[in-house]
Amino acid sequence: MGQIIIKQGDITKEDTEAIVNAANTTLRGGGGVDGAIHRAAGPLVLDECIKIGGCATGDAVITNAGKLTCQKIIHTVGPVYNGGRRGEADLLRHCYEKSFELATQNGVKSIAFPAISTGAYRYPIEEATRIALEEGIKFQGLFEEIRYVCFSASDLDVYTRIFQELKGCHQP
Repeated sequence: MGQIIIKQGDITKEDTEAIVNAANTTLRGGGGVDGAIHRAAGPLVLDECIKIGGCATGDAVITNAGKLTCQKIIHTVGPVYNGGRRGEADLLRHCYEKSFELATQNGVKSIAFPAISTGAYRYPIEEATRIALEEGIKFQGLFEEIRYVCFSASDLDVYTRIFQELKGCHQP
């Protein structure tokens, strides 16, 4: 069974085989994680994204990684949070499921995720973290390593606490 690692850092510097980008539907870069990944990866990734043409909320696509250390970028579009009554939880869960599925289809054994939808899309960190970690635990057996890379110390604290809660629920 693969290892789940939670850390604070810069996802563009991760050495996993793939990193996940919290993209927008145009796949053309933006602010936050999306902008940072596109800037670090360089124009070849943007060219690939333009050829793909876009991505629906809750779905994911895969590209090469340009100038990054990883080999692949999985771009997934998280939901904008509107109070939680418009299917946001299902859409966010699909982001993780689709990302894990694309990774396995492409032979990826190590993957790093940011906190999808928790920045400009305003998804509450506690709820988003629980979904992210539940999906990671579900797919853990298919990977050597699943890494959650938190931008802030406060997000790291939330991820660590919820992971400990969930781990207690999944003990044999």
